[in-house]
Amino acid sequence: MLRIVMDGAGDIPEEWISKYQIDVIPINIQFEENTYLQGIDLSNEGFYRLVETKNIIPKTSQPSPQQFIDFYRKIAEPGDTILSIHITQHLSGTFASAEMAAKEIADEYHVIPIDSANGSVGMGFMCLDARIKEREGIALSEILDYLEYLKKNIEIILTLDTLEYARLSGRVKTLQAALASLLDVKPIVILKDGVLDMAGRVRTRKRSFQQIVDEMAKRMAGRLVNVAVVNARDPRAGEILMELVQTKLRCREVISSELSIAVAANLGPGTVGIVSYPVKEGG
Repeated sequence: MLRIVMDGAGDIPEEWISKYQIDVIPINIQFEENTYLQGIDLSNEGFYRLVETKNIIPKTSQPSPQQFIDFYRKIAEPGDTILSIHITQHLSGTFASAEMAAKEIADEYHVIPIDSANGSVGMGFMCLDARIKEREGIALSEILDYLEYLKKNIEIILTLDTLEYARLSGRVKTLQAALASLLDVKPIVILKDGVLDMAGRVRTRKRSFQQIVDEMAKRMAGRLVNVAVVNARDPRAGEILMELVQTKLRCREVISSELSIAVAANLGPGTVGIVSYPVKEGG
């Protein structure tokens, strides 16, 4: 049987998890002396309340190789194939942990660790499409080829509402120098080919929404696309962005999703963005 796994740094609508049999391994969240498992010991709202109460930005860490081994044994049967899809290794050691675990239990399972080269709903889309193709009877080799297409074509553009989380987070090193010189601005951030980079800055929230939609429309170049609008504790902002997306992009499917704690811990509440990729012709 084909098992599909992603880590908690990715985002996925709750209904996809059961409908498409996708298993999510949680990340670790460290608040002072306490360690929580995302989504198990600590919900998204619980995370934000802890931040507000303690005024501390938590540290997040990837699952250890042993956590992966325990998780694989929990969700799979001996002999199963496991597609294990993870956040870009430029931002986390999760993929490396999965690789080590895969080698350790190679005599039990055929584990295929995959560096998604992205994050957020980009990983969710990869899991979804892999499962759909598996149910259509597509061979594993062709599914892996298609995932390579997604890795190269998924675009993620975000705008931050507050700089505080990104300033205090040591995990977003590529933004540190740029953020050091910013005051009251809304940064535009792009995650592409596994690298998180500044793509611009504007003065108003409204203008930041328009800019990320315009930038995504330029990148999609009029093609038919699948799109997700993501937000961190700001559903109203997500709704506004969704309306703009539907007027600017040729959407085959458009969904909304909340950003995971792993992302919110680094970029902060109020972060909103667009995850999109062009529908592959004939696929």
